[in-house]
Amino acid sequence: MKIKKLGHCCLVVDINGKRIMTDPGSYSTLQNEEKNIDVILYTHEHQDHFHLESLKNIVANNPEVKIITNASVGKLLDAENIEYTKVGDEESTEFEGILIEGFGKEHEEIYEMFGQVENTGYFIDNKLFYPGDSFFNPKKEIDILALPVAGPWMNLKRALKYAQELKPRVCFPVHDGMIEKGKPGPLYVLPPKILEPLGIGFKVLEENKEEEF
Repeated sequence: MKIKKLGHCCLVVDINGKRIMTDPGSYSTLQNEEKNIDVILYTHEHQDHFHLESLKNIVANNPEVKIITNASVGKLLDAENIEYTKVGDEESTEFEGILIEGFGKEHEEIYEMFGQVENTGYFIDNKLFYPGDSFFNPKKEIDILALPVAGPWMNLKRALKYAQELKPRVCFPVHDGMIEKGKPGPLYVLPPKILEPLGIGFKVLEENKEEEF
């Protein structure tokens, strides 16, 4: 599996030449240039994850692309007459032999009901778990974890506890598009100090550079 981070939560996951993009939202722009994308996964409808103009650009560059998402995002796609496959909590689908499973129902709390929407994390090819804006435990063996490290719904302590709970072989930071470039503070420094002695690798991905996992 190869993973390229385009920014914030937008990833391109390459599995045997099939390319899956996650959450091309408003906090990243490199998605507008990507070609040969086979699938787009949307975890939820917040604009930093679901950005309609970016989607239209991606579809223009990748006219055969398939979209997989939950019912909440699906309503927004229905309004635009855009086809999709619904995969919510405890649902799954396959694309070219790649299993995609949905886990979780709710976005982590920001403040009471503010911003509370359906959030579906996706487990890709029995290897990579991308939870979206959630700390949901799919109760499966996780090899690679896309670990949220910043946002109004979380703190770093909770993120580190989540990584320890899931026990992946390796994790890398996502949901960090609001951080000033070059000034991540402890968000990239502290995790390896805590996680690596526990046998969990932590790898910061260079933007727009493909990494082998």
